Amino acid sequence: MINMVDEELDEVEETPVETFEVNYACLRCGTVVSNTELSRLPEIKCICGFRVFTKVRPPVVKTVKAI
Repeated sequence: MINMVDEELDEVEETPVETFEVNYACLRCGTVVSNTELSRLPEIKCICGFRVFTKVRPPVVKTVKAI
């Protein structure tokens, strides 16, 4: 019974965690920063000192057909 539990834990640990690269832009100066760079900092703050960021969207426009 212990072996079955160990095998189940091994299967769970092998699944990789997907991380997505998201870019944010400072609202004041426009500096683009990735989410990994922001997570390394002790506080969410731009190099200019401003703390408000907006998410940078891709330039692709999606069109959805109405039913």
